[in-house]
Amino acid sequence: MRIIFVRHGEPDYEKDCLTPTGKLQAEAAARRLAREGIGEIYASPMGRASETAACTAELLNLPVRTLDFMHEISWGGPGIPYEGHPWTVSDRMISSDNFDFYHQDWRHHPLFEKNTAVRYLDGISLRFDELLRGQGYRHEGTRYFCETDRQKTIAVFSHGGSGACVLAHLLALPFPYVCTVMPYEFTSIIILEFPVRKGEYVHPRIELFNDTAHTLNISSGLVFQQKA
Repeated sequence: MRIIFVRHGEPDYEKDCLTPTGKLQAEAAARRLAREGIGEIYASPMGRASETAACTAELLNLPVRTLDFMHEISWGGPGIPYEGHPWTVSDRMISSDNFDFYHQDWRHHPLFEKNTAVRYLDGISLRFDELLRGQGYRHEGTRYFCETDRQKTIAVFSHGGSGACVLAHLLALPFPYVCTVMPYEFTSIIILEFPVRKGEYVHPRIELFNDTAHTLNISSGLVFQQKA
């Protein structure tokens, strides 16, 4: 099984919709995704993600299934600098604090201990595991028990924050680490492959990360949302 994660196109955050450039990016992504053999399309309920998904859905003549839990995350907390912005505080945590992810628990770091982003991470992780169970993969620790022999590809259209939550969870990586070293651009394509070996434990594999070739000449580059 393959899961294709797609970040929404360039947005108007205040209106929660795509800008004209974002619409061009979404259309380009749809043409790029048309050759991936997608059988199911899922999307965040937020306008910018569902609008991006709609381009691919229309081209492939598939419905869009809404995943309420994949809406963009919020962040912040008492006394946390930079308003608790996950990408900014993660970078400070690694670059300035030289945080040791091997021997320290990032959840107890002052930048995250009371940051609401952690609550979203936990909720999204739990709900995505439920989605995976429906696809035939049961999450146990840092591995997955395959209960299916079906080969299929699904696409999930979401956001920089909620997408980072899922990647951190599925790949068993610290959330701040993912925010810092695994950024991805508007309508970037990320593909994780789950081996189909019924009755065995498997691990997801990164097949592709941050593919934005389809947005050549229409991309504005890497941008992080600044407000929850």
